[in-house]
Amino acid sequence: MTEDKVAQSQIDQSPASAGSICVAAVQMVSGPEVAANLAQAAQLIAEAAEGGAQLVALPEYFAILGMTDTDKVAVREPFGSGPIQTFLAHTAQRHRIWLVGGTVPLVASVPDKVMNTTLVYNPSGECVARYDKIHLFGFEMGDERYAEALTIEHGQQVVAFDTPFARIGLSICYDLRFPELYRAMGEVDLILVPAAFTATTGRAHWETLLRARAIENLAYVLAPAQGGYHVNGRQTHGDSMLIDPWGQVLARLPQDAGVVLGRLDRALIARLRQSLPALAHRTPGL
Repeated sequence: MTEDKVAQSQIDQSPASAGSICVAAVQMVSGPEVAANLAQAAQLIAEAAEGGAQLVALPEYFAILGMTDTDKVAVREPFGSGPIQTFLAHTAQRHRIWLVGGTVPLVASVPDKVMNTTLVYNPSGECVARYDKIHLFGFEMGDERYAEALTIEHGQQVVAFDTPFARIGLSICYDLRFPELYRAMGEVDLILVPAAFTATTGRAHWETLLRARAIENLAYVLAPAQGGYHVNGRQTHGDSMLIDPWGQVLARLPQDAGVVLGRLDRALIARLRQSLPALAHRTPGL
């Protein structure tokens, strides 16, 4: 194990139950150099796999968090090819894991923007799901200003997909503030939220929003985040975590690079949905 941090949930102290799997969220403090970020991601993914993770999720902007917002446009890739996507495919195959590529800057329909895209690879290294971020962050408070719409083209399609162990819904960072997105996924077992929350908004809202999404959907939430001080001067909140369907935080990592490990238990989801059938009690259209 390296000096990077590892946070592990208490549930991992007991034997794995049938129908449960180990999942991991990778926390990073990415910079402007793609090669350096991929090298760190490779190290952290290897740690997660060594810890037993069968699904590993990277944070938003894991491959590049540039000196300017336009830096990611310069390294955007066409869907299906490019060094970032090749890295994800080969790494998933090498470790025989499901690998969630936080976000990858992909070619958009206009030359000066990217699609901010989550790509999911199966243990054979095949890309099996793609989600383009729908809600684009805009924020102004004091000296802080963010306007993702200037360099990112928003997606339009809600995405959930099946694996042998869970049905998974995809979302990215600012999407977390829009509960209707998660309702549109239908019933899912695991919600993924790769993020680069700002320190300001993260302190105020990150944990509250994550736990709310878990509780209202009676689903696990795995949230890999950027967490620390970046060379471009930005500070991200971090606090990558795994939350169970009852809203309990099973594992977390407040700051800096590292891995969060914990278990997803399908039997627990079934028991809670039987005890509290809120999803069945919904009134369609409201």
